[in-house]
Amino acid sequence: MTRVLFFALLTLVACRQAPHAVTVVYAESAEDFPNPERGFYRPTNVFASHYEALSEDVLKSYRAPSKTPKMAYSVVSTLVYRDFVLDSFRDQPLNADFLHRVSADFNTARQAGVKLIPRFTYTLDTKKGSCPDGAICPPYGDASKTIVLAHIAQLKPVLQEHADVIAFVQMGFIGIWGENYYTDHFGDASNNNPQKKLTDANWADRIDVLKALLDALPPDIMVQVRTPQTKQRFIYGIHAPVTAAPLTYDEAFTQTDKARIGFHNDCFLASADDYGTYDDYGNSSTPHHSENTTLRKYFADDSRHVVVGGETCDDTFSPQNDCGPAGHAEQEMSAMHYTYLNMAYNNDVNNDWVSGGCMERIKKNLGYRLVLKTGVFPSEVSHTDSMHITLTLENVGYASPVNARPVELILRNTEDKTTHTLRFDVDLRKWYSGKITLAEKFAMSAIPAGAYELLLSLPDSHRALSGRPEYSIRLANQNTWEEKTGFNNLNGQVTVH
Repeated sequence: MTRVLFFALLTLVACRQAPHAVTVVYAESAEDFPNPERGFYRPTNVFASHYEALSEDVLKSYRAPSKTPKMAYSVVSTLVYRDFVLDSFRDQPLNADFLHRVSADFNTARQAGVKLIPRFTYTLDTKKGSCPDGAICPPYGDASKTIVLAHIAQLKPVLQEHADVIAFVQMGFIGIWGENYYTDHFGDASNNNPQKKLTDANWADRIDVLKALLDALPPDIMVQVRTPQTKQRFIYGIHAPVTAAPLTYDEAFTQTDKARIGFHNDCFLASADDYGTYDDYGNSSTPHHSENTTLRKYFADDSRHVVVGGETCDDTFSPQNDCGPAGHAEQEMSAMHYTYLNMAYNNDVNNDWVSGGCMERIKKNLGYRLVLKTGVFPSEVSHTDSMHITLTLENVGYASPVNARPVELILRNTEDKTTHTLRFDVDLRKWYSGKITLAEKFAMSAIPAGAYELLLSLPDSHRALSGRPEYSIRLANQNTWEEKTGFNNLNGQVTVH
């Protein structure tokens, strides 16, 4: 009896000394607001032959809602697509002046608080004629493999220097618009070529270009290719079947080439196969044919772990490319994990999402949208103890954040406003659509006694941008975002003693 009473007394004392857990329930916000590396992008083209630099003021204005005359909707943007058209360098090296201008554009983007999606191309022009495709006839006007590889080598120092403001890179370089299709030098799989397919040599040349571009970039930057088969043939070889395995959870975000290759679909829901996006383009021993079902499955599975973006291009595939119930635009974006789309093309398609009633959801759900649900943390903790904190969130967007960034708990002193940063041991790139639990135990030994506000920070991973609020992730909640600091206020306090 004495032993029972003794242990009961110990339990009672422990309960009285244990800090009280506080639970905060957060309200979701319906607001559409800018967040880094996601959403509708602003397209810009610049020609080497008559270079027009980016404007810092214009880039800054993109964070506020705006639209073009052809748009029935407005958007906020943190992404700028930059198509560098190398029209005056198709047969010669890039010069120092051009490289300086490219570097200046990256500096302007940094000052403005946006990130770029670069693509390098040689021509945007099409020529009509008597060829089978009629509206697009050879010669197409792109550059040879030798020139392309030399240009990538010249661009490498610039891309490395400005990696902090590069969100993702589109492969480009090959063919009209850099879409790797109508090309003079890398195999023409269009109707203009009697064989209508790519040979083993064509695939080998394309693989060399993609490899060079991957090697020119830091290993944390993804490169997007135009078709899923391009990735399959790069990873598994030029005879790889369309049944080649997609990226797995364990392989994701490991900085391998397989983990770094995403997709840009420049004809989203334009036809049953998105204008050949899901074709098998053959090789020297196999023909070009449709593999729509198999490659769509591969795309959906692989894209869970890599960046996907692009644009609409043709409204004739209606009502399939409309809002539900007649169309399945939202379902397609979710299944294929879209992070971004072009806000300017094709608005014959995009405007239908306004009249159909799904545009506001699309604007908010492209990429990630992180909603804080509850927070559980102590009201007080001993300097010699550890603090347990549990946050529950939900990603209601179509994709996870695809670029690495720290997840930090900020303790801000209520009196002198000094801050202390504690880092969660978590990879937010695996915060896929759905429920998320963020739980950690933090030692308090380095935290001085005092009362502290609790905040969550998701800053950019690059040192030059980590203190910039424009590059921090904002949670989709009411009364949590601090615009001046880039912190998400958890609306709770802890006293350290």
